[in-house]
Amino acid sequence: MKSPKLPNSIKILLIICISTFFSSKVDAQSYFNVVKFGAKNDSSKLATQAIKKAIDAAVKEGGGTVYFPAGKYLTGPIHLRSNITILIDAGAELHFSDNFDDYLPMVQSRYEGVDVMSFSPLFYAYKAENISIIGRGIIDGHGEKWWNFVEGYKEDQPRSKWQLTFDKQNKDILLPDDAKQMQRGFLRPPFIQPMFCKNVLIQGITIRNSPFWTVNPEFCENVTVHAVTINNPPSPNTDGINPESCKNVHISDCHISVGDDCITIKSGKDEPGRKMAVPAENYTITNCTMLSGHGGVVIGSEMSGDVRKIVISNCVFDGTDRGIRIKTARGRGGVVEEIRVDNIIMKNIGLQAIVLDMQYAKTNVEKVSERTPKFRNIHFSNITGQVNQAGYLNGLEEMPIENITFTDVNMEAKTGFNISFSNKVEFHNVQVNTETGPSIIATRVNNLTINGFKSYKPHANVPIVDLKNVSDLFLYNAFPVTGTSIYMRLSGAGTKNIAIGNNNFRNARLGIRKEKDVFENIDVISGDKGQ
Repeated sequence: MKSPKLPNSIKILLIICISTFFSSKVDAQSYFNVVKFGAKNDSSKLATQAIKKAIDAAVKEGGGTVYFPAGKYLTGPIHLRSNITILIDAGAELHFSDNFDDYLPMVQSRYEGVDVMSFSPLFYAYKAENISIIGRGIIDGHGEKWWNFVEGYKEDQPRSKWQLTFDKQNKDILLPDDAKQMQRGFLRPPFIQPMFCKNVLIQGITIRNSPFWTVNPEFCENVTVHAVTINNPPSPNTDGINPESCKNVHISDCHISVGDDCITIKSGKDEPGRKMAVPAENYTITNCTMLSGHGGVVIGSEMSGDVRKIVISNCVFDGTDRGIRIKTARGRGGVVEEIRVDNIIMKNIGLQAIVLDMQYAKTNVEKVSERTPKFRNIHFSNITGQVNQAGYLNGLEEMPIENITFTDVNMEAKTGFNISFSNKVEFHNVQVNTETGPSIIATRVNNLTINGFKSYKPHANVPIVDLKNVSDLFLYNAFPVTGTSIYMRLSGAGTKNIAIGNNNFRNARLGIRKEKDVFENIDVISGDKGQ
């Protein structure tokens, strides 16, 4: 007897059920619930070994997801391996032990741009691929004990067992110019530090109370940090996201409030960084909000391996000390170049909106060498700010900052831009309204272009633009508002090759004031009125 034919709809339903059954079997097998490996989700017992067992079991299967269901877990460091995802579900909290011994033995790490052996990071991976930390849960580093140890350290006190261990394991490390921090021998661990890894994803989680830098990939390739919230209270050096000497980094949709810089790009410090010679390159930072912090997005000061091809866009800085800060010093070496900053809102900025400072540490002029840093090809556009100071550009006498542009920038500031030791600086359609002083002060700047620069808050007997020892200036499309005393003041025997054109100074009491120590005449190209 022939078997009855099943309707097509029934066949399809059976296929779906069978597929779902086997799919669910595969999915279940790829999840490794830490509770089943002995972890207590009431934080009553240290779960470090249970978590390690879950990771080891996943590795035996070729990889998988180590799953933390809702609850509170107490743990020491977690070491990721290739093809492992840590999934911290909504309602789950990982609380990391503040017992320093739990972070021994020491592992290969990097601390402020110097390669060392030190305490294990809280999440650590070394030469792994395809690793993830994801979920809607919370990880808490309980950093207060770490912070207190560092802040209470006295140079003359007996060395602790951790410092003696550090000394023993770091006898031959290459030290930076200022070795004081290394010599202390107590280096707090970063919260999340993958080293020499590929394909790293950190997504969705909330991180708080980091002992030191929070998300700190080192020498990694293809790193994504997405939709992460970082909250560290006022605390020493608890930066938010610090990708160092990495390639192809994507940071997006993050919310950061920390005790130091919110996002920092680095590539090694002094001779140790130059020896490794691994640049930070191909970074995109977008759609992030930064609140408390010393800087919104910072490059340096550890940039000895070079920083290049960086895009920062669509971000809000509200309450940071500075907005964009690029900093270095003699001795670092390295090049910072090919940087684009666009579509940024800054508010309640305590110090400067934009900083390019090559004298972060005060040093003496020296001959150009591998120790000499360089800043070049850096461009800012579409920025709105309510700040203390609009900008501070400070190059080196032997190596000026070069090729910097500001386009479509609008600042309400107590003071304006202060620029020195720079070359090829341009302002296009920039407005800076100051509470006091000029909107631009420039000293020892070459090749300066000012196009359509404006202030709606002129001050009595104060120039809008105050230039001293500036050469090769082109000023055009200036149209000062009524009440302007002086639009531009020129001074200094080094002021030369000044050209102006298409300006309308009829609302200014004086368009250009040239002091007696300026010996060259101004070249009026065309179209100027009311000078």
